[in-house]
Amino acid sequence: MEAVTTKSPEKTISHGIVAVYKEYLGRGPEWAQTTISETMCVTTLTGSLTKAETSLVANGEVATVRETRRKFQFVMRAAITTLIEEETGRECTCFLSDHDPVTDTAVEMLVFKKA
Repeated sequence: MEAVTTKSPEKTISHGIVAVYKEYLGRGPEWAQTTISETMCVTTLTGSLTKAETSLVANGEVATVRETRRKFQFVMRAAITTLIEEETGRECTCFLSDHDPVTDTAVEMLVFKKA
């Protein structure tokens, strides 16, 4: 008999957000970790900048990369929210997302509706 392995909600969400990044940006982050609390779900990601974005950052265009990433994060909002709601069974009322191009660190935070 084969053992059944199930992923934790945190791992499923991390893998799902990496897949969303890959779908929208052409590559997924190198690392992702999700924490779920009573009030929110937070995923921290690193290593997702494209080669073009890395070149822009190296040439001082940090603000350009951050602004572009914010536009993509807004476009990815529905896919990420759906993933979190389906995996946690909780409704999300707030989506907060940002990216620090210098450290190539992103955070996706969704706040749950109060019970």
